[in-house]
Amino acid sequence: MSILSKVEKRIYNDLSLSNPKAWNPQLWQFAGSQSVSGENVTESSALTYSAVWDAVGQISATISTLPLHLLRSDANKTIQATEKRLFRVMHSEFNKYMTAQIGREVLAAHVLTWGNAYAEKVYNGYGDIIELWPIAPNRVRMDMEDGELIYYIRVGSEDIPLSRSQILHIPGLGFDGFQGYSVISMAAKSIGLGMALETFGAMYFGNGTHPGTIVSHPMKLGPETRANLQNTLTTAYSGLGQSHRLMLLEEGMKIEQIGIPPNDSQFLESRTFQISDIARWFHIPVHKLKNMERATNNNIESEQASYYIDCILPWLIRIEQCYGQQLLSESEKWKQKLYFRHNVDGLLRGNSKDRAEYYKIMSGIGGMTINDIRRKENMDPFPDQYADEPFIAINNMIPLSKVDEWLANQAKSVQASNTAPKEVVS
Repeated sequence: MSILSKVEKRIYNDLSLSNPKAWNPQLWQFAGSQSVSGENVTESSALTYSAVWDAVGQISATISTLPLHLLRSDANKTIQATEKRLFRVMHSEFNKYMTAQIGREVLAAHVLTWGNAYAEKVYNGYGDIIELWPIAPNRVRMDMEDGELIYYIRVGSEDIPLSRSQILHIPGLGFDGFQGYSVISMAAKSIGLGMALETFGAMYFGNGTHPGTIVSHPMKLGPETRANLQNTLTTAYSGLGQSHRLMLLEEGMKIEQIGIPPNDSQFLESRTFQISDIARWFHIPVHKLKNMERATNNNIESEQASYYIDCILPWLIRIEQCYGQQLLSESEKWKQKLYFRHNVDGLLRGNSKDRAEYYKIMSGIGGMTINDIRRKENMDPFPDQYADEPFIAINNMIPLSKVDEWLANQAKSVQASNTAPKEVVS
């Protein structure tokens, strides 16, 4: 029996309000929780619920597919530190088996479900990080010893200690700032209800269109006759493949349905509400979970902005700061001025008309050059020198570097007009 199974068995066999173990958040995060609906909700089983799968998949995919750059601030310029080995790790290859996108997606999915993401750092002889290997959160136990954080990794039957310098740890929302809550455990009741509704729907259609019925016979039946009649009715009319068949009743038999039809119990409405409930737990707009009931052409774009601001941006900042704090040395952070930043331009792109209007305004105030615009649109830059110069609008668009020349010419024109002989009108 696995450790997880033993812990679950111990918890569920002695789960009472008077037992303090039942209120231990670490045990709940490790073993999952039994929801009020009766469904066993764990970080693994919750992913079988489509709304949770979609929420975790959407957010982790968005985070991992955004370009992540290791940047350097240098004399009022920001340039990519492509010479650093860490740049390749975070931008291209997590390790020899994983691309950077896959590795970052795994970490994002871990922190979204377990509340924590861990990865082991691998160094070369020069002290550079050359690989990152994700670690399943249920195998990690963190402790503070002599003022230092120690991470114990369960491998087989052994706990292997690793220091803070050997582990990348991204915690989610937590109670102490060191470890994050398991979102799945906190949302167990909501997720359990959604899973129970799916189970009910599957059982309903599996039993055909007439669950919970009574077939009555006007006469008393013997055991053998009762068994034969029950077997005949079950075989002929139970199951999805037998739905809507004509039922033939003999000898004055009557049928009465005692189950509550799904429409009367608001089954479909409940399922729709649970999708909105899951969206709240993950701070994701409900239309991202394929619920388009209240979506319109006018509000989808604003909802996309809300998706970035309310859901993705907080995760990006958390992840960037954890990367900067734990993957960069003190010299790299403060002397070389290195930092991580996601490129969110693609995520914030609106339609072509809105982008054209934005570029027009920014180029008109000298905020963007022609080549800046072309790069954002994935177009090759113009070789002309003026394409890399900002322009401002006076009468016509001219480069900022030509403004002084234009003003001097304007002054000469004014002076010439003032000194020119005036025609005398007789």
